[in-house]
Amino acid sequence: MVKIAVSGACGKMGKRIISLAGKDPGLELIFGLENINHQDINKTVNGIEISADLGRLETCDCLIDFSMPGAILEYLPYLLKFRKCAVIGTTGFDENEQLKIKRASQVIPVVFSPNMSVGVNLLFRLIKDAAKILKEYTVNIEESHHIHKKDSPSGTAKKIAQIVNEQGFNLKIEEIKAVREDEIVGEHRVLFESGLDKIELFHSAKTRDIFVQGALRAAKWVVNKNPRLYSMDDVLFNKP
Repeated sequence: MVKIAVSGACGKMGKRIISLAGKDPGLELIFGLENINHQDINKTVNGIEISADLGRLETCDCLIDFSMPGAILEYLPYLLKFRKCAVIGTTGFDENEQLKIKRASQVIPVVFSPNMSVGVNLLFRLIKDAAKILKEYTVNIEESHHIHKKDSPSGTAKKIAQIVNEQGFNLKIEEIKAVREDEIVGEHRVLFESGLDKIELFHSAKTRDIFVQGALRAAKWVVNKNPRLYSMDDVLFNKP
């Protein structure tokens, strides 16, 4: 059984991780992490103790993080000290922060993905295949999320731009159309268009549980892996 801790345990994603992890016989949820000033520190929420004691990371096998960029960077030294792996679904990291995560992955195994959804990661593969073939097409990316999402465009949209640009396109981040509206969980659309036709690849998340299920799957997969920076592509397609 894999023992997990959850960072951002009292947030929307953290609460869903706690709920679904409790139903998975392959997982044992040890505790939740929150900022020392959080109102629920040292309380039991949904059957799980909420703590700010980073020394407790020694008791888990893997930390699942859906919080803020600053939080996981604070936790990394403890994960390195205790040689514990991490699944990071948080977005909004700058280049320097991403570099710190990459350096940590030289010591511990880390699954780092802007989107933990199985469907979205399949979408990434389809986009890569399309971009390889549709060299003469123009490409546009659109994404929509709820009004509470802080980063814009989304980490997923930036990943899509990276994928198409690796195939010879030159799409700029500022060209991504980003919408923040109502309580949209997450939608991503990629349009390849020529003078003759238009090809559209689209994914719409109905519930945040798709991200949680992917993160739990990643946590069970990454334990005992060699130190490296892994993606959900590695998890889903069983790369060594």
